[in-house]
Amino acid sequence: MVQRTARDGAWPVGRPPHPVRPGGSAFPLDRPLPPDRLRSWLLAIMLAIIGGILRFYRLGYPTDDGTPVFDEKHYVPQAWQMLRNGGVEDNPAYELVVHPPLAKQLIALGEWWLGYDGVGWRVSAALAGTLCILLIVRIARRMTRSTLFGVVAGVLLICDGVSFVQSRMGMLDIFLTLFVVAAFGALVVDRDEVRSRMAVVVAEGRIHDSPFGPRLGVRWWRFGAGVLIGMDCAVKWSGVYWLVAFGVLSLAWDVSARRAAGVRRPWAGVLVRDTGPALWALAAIPTLTYLASWWAWFASETATDRYQVGRSVGTGGPFSFVPAGLRSLWYYSGHVLSFHENLKTSATNPHPWESKPWTWPMGLRPMLYYYTNSGQACGASQCVAATMLIGTPVLWWASPAVLGWSLWRAVTGFDWRYAAVLVGYAAGYLPWFLDIDRQMYYFYATPMAPFLVLAITLCLGEILGRARVGAERRATGLLVVALYLGLAVANFAWLWPIMVGDSITTAHWNAEMWLPSWR
Repeated sequence: MVQRTARDGAWPVGRPPHPVRPGGSAFPLDRPLPPDRLRSWLLAIMLAIIGGILRFYRLGYPTDDGTPVFDEKHYVPQAWQMLRNGGVEDNPAYELVVHPPLAKQLIALGEWWLGYDGVGWRVSAALAGTLCILLIVRIARRMTRSTLFGVVAGVLLICDGVSFVQSRMGMLDIFLTLFVVAAFGALVVDRDEVRSRMAVVVAEGRIHDSPFGPRLGVRWWRFGAGVLIGMDCAVKWSGVYWLVAFGVLSLAWDVSARRAAGVRRPWAGVLVRDTGPALWALAAIPTLTYLASWWAWFASETATDRYQVGRSVGTGGPFSFVPAGLRSLWYYSGHVLSFHENLKTSATNPHPWESKPWTWPMGLRPMLYYYTNSGQACGASQCVAATMLIGTPVLWWASPAVLGWSLWRAVTGFDWRYAAVLVGYAAGYLPWFLDIDRQMYYFYATPMAPFLVLAITLCLGEILGRARVGAERRATGLLVVALYLGLAVANFAWLWPIMVGDSITTAHWNAEMWLPSWR
């Protein structure tokens, strides 16, 4: 059967103009979304509720005798200070407030609502982790055009140990992950919207009115992605990695859409029609959103370095036209950058749970947040209670094969879904190799987890195969998918005690430690 292209004028209104290429996966490229809109939402909400129940279970435990554990000790008190000081930290600890304010403001909301205890300083993180599940179900459904595989992605993220544990900590990385995933989802919807608009132009016979193709109007989903990326950067500066990656990805999708629609000069069309609006939506809007997150700092009379112009910063010079508040923020940010540049691994006294990025894809060096071997709550003479950030091995140990296959499909099959997932994953991974001497920890990999889940979901679709491959082949594929999901759930259940701090025997603790590097 011959596939007709957009040049033939054969694309129906409202359908993506990209031709469907043959393949072996359960979901061909760019077919319409399934019609079960209500059911798909109910399933997504149901999975989010299940994941939320797990993430909120005994949320206030553990603590360090009623105080935060590990890096919570930085962010939780700073969030509490924000409640008492008009939205800014009032104890800068020699300017060691080294991250933007947004995530700490979100933690502060929980503390304002429920008080200064384990539940109060973790409730916002648990909600963020729950929303990640809802988002990943919807994103996977849209990318695969399959409600079934949206559910598969949701189950896998529920069972991911990294996402689970970080959702139960008053730290920053789960908020970074939430906004990264939300921005990615908005761009995926924008991709579909662009193709729908292009299809209308093709159907109306206007595709050749200009060699550059049509103007696409206001793209609100891309605008929303820009706001979300700005919120990313307002959690941690590492959000800039996704700003660059998603900007390039969006323009690449625009080129692809114009080529598929039959635009005579698609690359020039993107340069003329799309680059300017993309810079506005994915560069200017994030910058403005980031600056807006500093509202309390700008409004404060006592915030660190708020009034440095005329003191440490001169009043003249080539940048004297810049408002004094922005120049002071630039000065303050310079101190923060200096801190990050000098945060190196100690040659004589490295942190015992530090890890380097080559260990992250398979979770070879997890992170111990809490440990005590006192008490007899497990019924034995000596018990262990621990909270460890650990990637579910059924998911993370599969990453070399999954990522390798994804790269193969992206390069040889020109499959945009694999390419998009790899871009999101790589943006959270590869930049850490630029300064390998920097002090790093496994929780930096938290934003990588949803993209690993999406990659696994796509691979499981390949295993299931299309309906036309035959009943026996399809049944075998379904069996493999079901077994893998069952293994993921079982693996998550096995790790449960060391992720939530349950009291277990020493023998049980040793059985949980599968690798020497986990100790």
